[in-house]
Amino acid sequence: MKIQKINTDTSVLPGEEADASAPKPPAGVLERGISILECFREDRLRMSLRELAECTGLDKATLLRLLGVLLRARMLHRFDSGSYSPGPALLHMGMLYRSTFDLGTRLQPALHEVMQQTGETVAFYIRSGDDRVCLYRENTLKEVRHHVEVGTRIPLSAGGSSAHILLSFTGSPTPHQAEIDAKGYAMTRAERVDEMASVALPVFDGDGTFLGAMVVIGLAARHNVAAQRKAADTVRRELALQGFVSSPPSGWRSPAP
Repeated sequence: MKIQKINTDTSVLPGEEADASAPKPPAGVLERGISILECFREDRLRMSLRELAECTGLDKATLLRLLGVLLRARMLHRFDSGSYSPGPALLHMGMLYRSTFDLGTRLQPALHEVMQQTGETVAFYIRSGDDRVCLYRENTLKEVRHHVEVGTRIPLSAGGSSAHILLSFTGSPTPHQAEIDAKGYAMTRAERVDEMASVALPVFDGDGTFLGAMVVIGLAARHNVAAQRKAADTVRRELALQGFVSSPPSGWRSPAP
């Protein structure tokens, strides 16, 4: 009598081959839901069911159940084409997150003034795990520019002057540490984005709490080294006018990452 072996691996649907390179799906239900939301990025705002399955490693039956929950919670939106995108509830949560900082009313005037005086895009980033996240920005009105959107997540490993500041002041190594110690800022040219140059400074609150990094970024052809240094002075001045400090207080030590 021939005995048929039953496949007990529910992560592989009938007719599908297991892919050793596929991501391992999270174990918990909440972690699985979060893994779906984390699939979306600025360069992939719409994803099909197949793409979400490949990104999360979840089998399609489980994925469909979780997608249904997220759709009902308005954390995802489903188009007639069958693709998915982030939903309006995430915007609401993001606005609540921003309001907990109570920084916008103080930082935004500084960002605006720095943009007006330098003519370049200015942004404020915080560290979130191994990424940096843009909380506030003022985009330059120049036609050729670096455009930053609030909420943008960029891996710290991708580089850029603000990444080096965040690494330095959160206890992680950076090749720009000597420059930061000596000059109080990090300066990069075409490191993360070709033809762009940036300079970033740390932002401390009046009580010595490290908040994040303010960066001025522009086209390298016009944002030369002299302009970058002048921009750093402008950032220091405008931060001070709003009660912030651009250098660590005496005896300050960076926390562990």
